[in-house]
Amino acid sequence: MNNKENKTIQKRGLGAKASRRLGNTVVYVLLILMTVIWMFPFFGIVLESFRVETTGQVSYMWPKQFGLDNYTRLFKETDFLIWFRNTGIMGVATAVFQTFFILSMSYVLSRLRFKGRKALMNLMLILGMFPGFLTMILIYKVFADLGLTMNMAPVGLIIVYCASSGMGYYVSKGFFDTIPKSLDEAARVDGATRFQVFYKVIMPLSKPIVIYTILMGFMAPWGDFMLASYLIHENSAGMSVAVGMFEWLSKTNVNTHYTMFCAAGVIVAIPVTLVFLMLQKYYVEGVTGGAVKG
Repeated sequence: MNNKENKTIQKRGLGAKASRRLGNTVVYVLLILMTVIWMFPFFGIVLESFRVETTGQVSYMWPKQFGLDNYTRLFKETDFLIWFRNTGIMGVATAVFQTFFILSMSYVLSRLRFKGRKALMNLMLILGMFPGFLTMILIYKVFADLGLTMNMAPVGLIIVYCASSGMGYYVSKGFFDTIPKSLDEAARVDGATRFQVFYKVIMPLSKPIVIYTILMGFMAPWGDFMLASYLIHENSAGMSVAVGMFEWLSKTNVNTHYTMFCAAGVIVAIPVTLVFLMLQKYYVEGVTGGAVKG
């Protein structure tokens, strides 16, 4: 190979590196631009929460005067702490019970073969296509008769969130399908029961999907408004943050509560954001692992 050919190869290599660098630069610029656009509304809410010159909506974003008045009013003049407590309890309880139900159902459908298994999976798939609000009137009637509305609405909502959670087995089952069944068989040969196989063999290998399921269960009550407002209307002691904060956006309250609404939004975002940031590694592993098989 002569010097001319060596120079040609070197130029091609440099050209390929330059192309990759240019491509990466373009991708990073686009990602940064998308991040700025995506974060802009949140940045605006944070600024609004510190605006103290007026409590209503204004045509500008940058406050003329900064302060903590909105946060002080939020804790002293409203029932926000009660709403936050109610939602936190619902989030923790839903995460625990949903995780148990979903993982149990997923393990059974992934590992056991029984008559009607396919029919059961198809039935749950079809039922999952119907929107939940179709049953809201019936749910309200049943829960009203049981006394699980108004003050006791958080208990009723936990039951609703967890009752049919086993139907959301798809991602977890896909993850369990990726774990070799030979591990189950080896444990069964050593005398382990089905539950021991599930608890001592499968669960330690399923940390990503367990944390993914916990995260999804914890986040659900913080953003639910439709069903929650249906069970908790006009009763502050049983409200969630979504229902309570929505009251501040009515025509009669928006001019006096808008900045306080923004302050509440910032506080509500903190626990959900922290939990997600701490568990996002497992969230991604759980989603991608569960998508390998159906």
